[in-house]
Amino acid sequence: MSESTEEKIRQAIAQPMNMGEMADADAVGTVGNPDCGDMLRMWIKFTEKDGKKVIDRASFQSFGCQTAIAVASVATEMLRGKSVDEARALSSAELAEDLGPLPPMKIHCGQMVEGALRSALEAEESAAPASVVGSPDASNLIHSLAAAPKHAGKLRIVLDPTGN
Repeated sequence: MSESTEEKIRQAIAQPMNMGEMADADAVGTVGNPDCGDMLRMWIKFTEKDGKKVIDRASFQSFGCQTAIAVASVATEMLRGKSVDEARALSSAELAEDLGPLPPMKIHCGQMVEGALRSALEAEESAAPASVVGSPDASNLIHSLAAAPKHAGKLRIVLDPTGN
């Protein structure tokens, strides 16, 4: 990892932007990575701009490595003003672009952010109210991970059914 990338990640970790739950979110997406144990949730609020639905703001909550926090922080800033189609078209590399190239062992952090974003966009498309996504308690990340739909691909959610 280059010194510039390391410094950008350090700054994003020291002062993460848009971290925390969003009570009035229109959509929520949650993803986990069983290989490293990281979990990430993203909230999205939409607005109308020039007759088009765009992302007004996004926030996140992460239980995982510091690089995931850094990527989510810069990604939530990048999403502001993007249409649903523009946001859906963003790759994990583009979401992490402001940090510089991630080392191979940290690429999954960008993939988690992309997965949470896609999950939130899918939730919005299905018109599921954010308060219902992740039942029984949308404010509890662990409960919502247990109830969230499992996604195919490299990222998946694996939970201990006993809740431990």
